Amino acid sequence: MSSSIALTVNGESRACPPDTTLPDFLQQMGLNPGLVAVEYNGEILHRQFWPETKMQTGDRLEIVTIVGGG
Repeated sequence: MSSSIALTVNGESRACPPDTTLPDFLQQMGLNPGLVAVEYNGEILHRQFWPETKMQTGDRLEIVTIVGGG
């Protein structure tokens, strides 16, 4: 069994442990899950599905940080 899986995040290769949930992966990347939007394999993923979404080999994520301003 492999100790990590390969995926693509914003066009760059990344790795994480198998069965890592999306919120855990975002935190591992140093991101606040409450301040990002995620496209998962070409689809905008609604936040309610994040806890049950586990990273799989070959997944493609686009992560956009929400920035406030005035």
